[in-house]
Amino acid sequence: MKAINKLILGSAIATLAMSSTALADTTLNALFMSQAAYSEDDIKSMTAQFEAANPGVKVSLEFVPYEALHDKIVAAAGAGEDGYDVVLYDVIWPAEFATRGFLMDVTDRIPADYTDKIFDGAWTTVEYGGKRYGMPWILDTKYLFYNTEILDKAGISAPPKTWGELAEQARQIKAKGVLEYPLVWSWSQSEAMICDFTTLTAANNGAFFEEGQPAFRQGGARDAVSFMKATLDEGLTNPASREYFEEDVRRVFSNGEAAFALNWTYMNALANDPAESKVAGKVKVAPAPGVDGKSTASSVNGSMGLGIPSNSPHADEAWAYIAFLTQKDIQDNYAKLSLPIWKASYSEPKVMEGQEDLIAAAKESISVMYPRPLVPSYTEVSDILQKNIHEVLLDQTGVDEALEAAAARVKRIR
Repeated sequence: MKAINKLILGSAIATLAMSSTALADTTLNALFMSQAAYSEDDIKSMTAQFEAANPGVKVSLEFVPYEALHDKIVAAAGAGEDGYDVVLYDVIWPAEFATRGFLMDVTDRIPADYTDKIFDGAWTTVEYGGKRYGMPWILDTKYLFYNTEILDKAGISAPPKTWGELAEQARQIKAKGVLEYPLVWSWSQSEAMICDFTTLTAANNGAFFEEGQPAFRQGGARDAVSFMKATLDEGLTNPASREYFEEDVRRVFSNGEAAFALNWTYMNALANDPAESKVAGKVKVAPAPGVDGKSTASSVNGSMGLGIPSNSPHADEAWAYIAFLTQKDIQDNYAKLSLPIWKASYSEPKVMEGQEDLIAAAKESISVMYPRPLVPSYTEVSDILQKNIHEVLLDQTGVDEALEAAAARVKRIR
């Protein structure tokens, strides 16, 4: 393995000075997801730039669907030096991964001045117990996308500010025969549905836990599930939403088959790309709505970080790669599918150009990002909520019965 003499973190490039006496080249194994945020082509391009700047270090990239990411990381934790050197992980996993010793504590590697330069919501992606287990990389939340042509046909002049207004506008669009199903969501029995549930819970000032006990049986969380079910019962939500993931939502919306959709940042560029979308030029984005008397906007923390597995034999090289991918200049150059973690980026012309409404929405949404429960047992908690909420959406049980059943099961694992 080539030794690293020093790491240079410049404004444009992070370079490893490699020892001339080193014995062999280093290959890093890196795990990413194959959906949402940065595209595979973006990541390959960034990586090629890193390799060009760091002779002797190569990166072997693996892309998997988000749904496989967690289990891949867990399985590799027991693989010794044959595992991964860099992994992309969700904001909901640091508690589990830190508790189980899967990720290296890199607190001392992060420059002190980064703390104030990066959004607080981004830092929560990599923090647990006062330590940092990586660098935030994807700063994301779900936004409300709307089709301006459909709203115009229905006589609607502005997007909704509240979820109640959204339902009313959907009724108006449906009543005028513009669309049969104005709303589309990613409500498959998956984490995607929990992200929508969290957004609606946040809007209603709900909570997952209070004093360590399940609080989602009542209040804002119950209101969230009731709203989800009501839009299905009224025929406002496309019933196929109960099988959809985010890419399905993008496809339906981009085909002009929905007036409103909740989705991640990446959809803005693709829904406005004529090669990808039939509604390019007719798509606008706004913060997810609020609820009268409770909130003005709502937002779920969907951010992701890059970390080094504890069993990696190439920690220094892995950190150099992470430092390169997360630096401001690189993020600014690839800001169309994923917005930067750096506060200063949001006044950069190359970040803002062509996505001014997204930047405006981001400034509001990022400030109210609501976390899913940051607990070591989150995966089990989410699985329980997914199953029980999905049964409500399938009309197999009632809201109260489902949430009571979920709470009883969660208590047994907490």
